[in-house]
Amino acid sequence: MIAAIIDSSGILQIESSGVRKMGSSEAITHADHFHLGSCGKAMTSVLMAILIADNKLQWETTFIEVFPELKDTILPDYEHITLHQLLTHRAGIENNPPDQLAEYDNPDIRERRYLYMKDILKEPSTVHNGDYKYSNMGYCIAGIMAERVTGKSWEELMEESIFKPLGMNSAGFGPPGTTGLVDQPWGHHKVDNVWQPSQSDNPEEAGPAGTVHCSVEDWVRFLTLFLKRDDTVILERGQIVKLIEPVGDYACGWWVVERDWANGAVLTHNGSNAMWFVTVWLAPEINRAFSFGTNSFDDHTAEMSGDVIRGLILLDQNN
Repeated sequence: MIAAIIDSSGILQIESSGVRKMGSSEAITHADHFHLGSCGKAMTSVLMAILIADNKLQWETTFIEVFPELKDTILPDYEHITLHQLLTHRAGIENNPPDQLAEYDNPDIRERRYLYMKDILKEPSTVHNGDYKYSNMGYCIAGIMAERVTGKSWEELMEESIFKPLGMNSAGFGPPGTTGLVDQPWGHHKVDNVWQPSQSDNPEEAGPAGTVHCSVEDWVRFLTLFLKRDDTVILERGQIVKLIEPVGDYACGWWVVERDWANGAVLTHNGSNAMWFVTVWLAPEINRAFSFGTNSFDDHTAEMSGDVIRGLILLDQNN
């Protein structure tokens, strides 16, 4: 596990403990890369804000405006969902796609995502447009919209719009490290109550919903966008304000809650592909963020991570 206390200048304190892989002697280090899971939704949202600033999209751009050829091919309920609804989980899209969807052999990830999306949007939803429903698929659709208006893959866009400008040199996609080697941490899940190491991940098609990995140092380069009070390298302050403006209690990639210790609003999110778990709490009013990650996941991980975050907050208050 790795835990860190952060302010707008970077890491204030960081500690790591444990091993990269069960049965290995390779210790976790501060510089190791962790899988962020759905914490990457905030990154996809920032990418959309950048495209909006470049006049490639607008918050209220509808699905059918981007994909006019799909009119009468998908269900009418989906035609007028907006980009902002997708990013705030208000588009009436189910969380995950049906298990029976076909697999596609096309080598172009953009084409695979497009075919994936077409199949999903032929299926009715149990969620009404405008109602809150956490949706990985909604974020995938937002990413596919970005791919259509730019002609580039979501991965390419993330690299050129976020990772490179922020100096996130460790950032990549899927499980970190070299297949078969222990040069980075492996994820772990339990089988018959025994931890099993794995280098697997969610399908590549699901990238915009959360397949990013990076070091904590590079994760912090991203998080500080939301702690700074001025324009940043990649976004003007007004765009960041829009990103953290909640609809209900969810903004674009963040739950927004009020906490006394934070003197106001806190931005928070968890991320897991069922083999890793990362959680982050950002308190802009006191210029602090608290991050915790572990390369394992079971029924107790979320509760344990909450205990660690509370410990970090208390440690910071007492210093």
